[in-house]
Amino acid sequence: MAKYVPIEMVKSYSGKICEHSDVYFAKKGNTLYTGKICNPRTKPFSEQELARQAKFRQAIAAVNALTAEQKTAYATAFKNQSKYGTLRGYMFAQEYAKIGA
Repeated sequence: MAKYVPIEMVKSYSGKICEHSDVYFAKKGNTLYTGKICNPRTKPFSEQELARQAKFRQAIAAVNALTAEQKTAYATAFKNQSKYGTLRGYMFAQEYAKIGA
């Protein structure tokens, strides 16, 4: 007789979960989870939030505009660190820090 093992679709839950809003599915690392957005934002963004969003967009644009030799230099520096898991994340962090300086 075969042993039946059910498929675990959701291994953990995160955040507030309620019954009146849309369900979302996400994966972080090896963990799959679902949730519902409770009480979505209704007020406008503050000036500080808009400034942070603009800085984020500026950093993304800077990463996308890197030349091949700049990417190679970042790849070399990326190998000597352990904080960031991806090269793109490392490049973004460096470019974001340049904007803040």
